Amino acid sequence: QVQLVESGGGLVHPGGSLRLSCAASGIFFSINTMRWYRQAPGKQRELVASITSGGSTNYVASVKGRFAISRDDAKNAVSLQMDSLKPEDTAVYYCNMNIGLRDYWGQGTQVTVSS
Repeated sequence: QVQLVESGGGLVHPGGSLRLSCAASGIFFSINTMRWYRQAPGKQRELVASITSGGSTNYVASVKGRFAISRDDAKNAVSLQMDSLKPEDTAVYYCNMNIGLRDYWGQGTQVTVSS
């Protein structure tokens, strides 16, 4: 049974920073692509950032230059460093990992950017 556990959300002022982390537990061979999604109230879930097993990264245009995704395969973990946060970044953030032929999801962590 694979489980993803997230941490690092919270309340931050505009312009501030947060770091989200997500670690996978269970028995598996390797993790393919790791992703972060977010869902704001009343909106569809949006892919924010992804990183392949080879380290290639992609970002949605609205976070380019502000967010950075990274992975630690030794710890089966992915992180999202979020800088220069804006109120429109407020959402529940979910990590996603592709393991074998399945996608697994974290429980979600709330990020609120407000003055």
